[in-house]
Amino acid sequence: MHHGPSSCSRYIASVLPGCCMQASDFQCTLLLFCYFFGLFSLSTFLHLNYKNSTTCTSSRSSPEPIGAGIWTVNSIGRLGNQMGEYATLYALAKLNGHQAYILPGMHRYLSPIFQITLPVLPEEMMGKIRWKNINLHDWMSQDYCHIKGTYVMLTGYPCSYTFYHHIRHEILKEFTFHDHIKEEANQYLLGLRQEHQEVTYVGVHVRRGDYVRVMPNTWKGVVADRGYLEKAMNYFRKKYQNPIFVVTSNGMDWCKENINVSRGDVHFAGNGQESSPGKDFALLAHCNHTIMTIGTFGIWAGYLVGGETVYLANYTLPDSPFLKVFKPSAAFLPEWIGIPADLSPLLIGPTKHV
Repeated sequence: MHHGPSSCSRYIASVLPGCCMQASDFQCTLLLFCYFFGLFSLSTFLHLNYKNSTTCTSSRSSPEPIGAGIWTVNSIGRLGNQMGEYATLYALAKLNGHQAYILPGMHRYLSPIFQITLPVLPEEMMGKIRWKNINLHDWMSQDYCHIKGTYVMLTGYPCSYTFYHHIRHEILKEFTFHDHIKEEANQYLLGLRQEHQEVTYVGVHVRRGDYVRVMPNTWKGVVADRGYLEKAMNYFRKKYQNPIFVVTSNGMDWCKENINVSRGDVHFAGNGQESSPGKDFALLAHCNHTIMTIGTFGIWAGYLVGGETVYLANYTLPDSPFLKVFKPSAAFLPEWIGIPADLSPLLIGPTKHV
């Protein structure tokens, strides 16, 4: 009895015209296997070639003037300024859809302390790029949501939570301390507990230095005095049991002369070295709460700690030129607690360095 072509033979004939219609089922199966194996091999080869061609470009470690472009920020000021500039660049570049790079100077300042992740712009590329300079004032504006430009250099001293508070968790991650710095700070604080099992650490930053002269003579303002610090400490003494005040300052001699230590809860810590502020800042950042006076160093300490922050409020006269470049409402979080400064030294004649 004569049989017609098998189903296998008919399928091969449809995909491989010219194939012998009298082929056995075994031969059909073998030919079909070879056909699809060839298709699979070709598909895999083309896919791998395409994948390699796309990942090579995106994995380059050095920035290329393509696609997202290059956004950076000036690297000026000390630690608090550098942190503000970094966080503002991070937030604005992300908001405007561009790649952020930091300058080598900023990397040298921040990377020994924090586990920052933004790539570094090589020195040799700086002069090869035509930058669009965008000068920032010290608070967020709607205009900054739509900055035009592929190669942008942000300038100024931005340090306001209004730039980056919407991505606070990312900023805090950027300013994660290196492990050895964490361990050193925590070991120091642990040593202050003495016989107490439960304590509350309150970091106290007292900004002195150039501000003692600049605030009254240039900005019609004052620095924190002993009265402010006593009020701020008493706030925590009334609210928490066994508070420990960890005082850091670039004017430690003044602190030792003007802060009451009779209760035994005040400890003068850190080295006050402005050229290497990492140790002092780490101690403040690992406390539970913060007392700051003025300056970005204290602002950032309070922001990283996340507990209660007490700050010196209204420390300039109403007609101070400082208020044209600084908005207190954009610097201090709404939940922070302000204690008004004593402005009487500005009203009674030449200011003494108190």
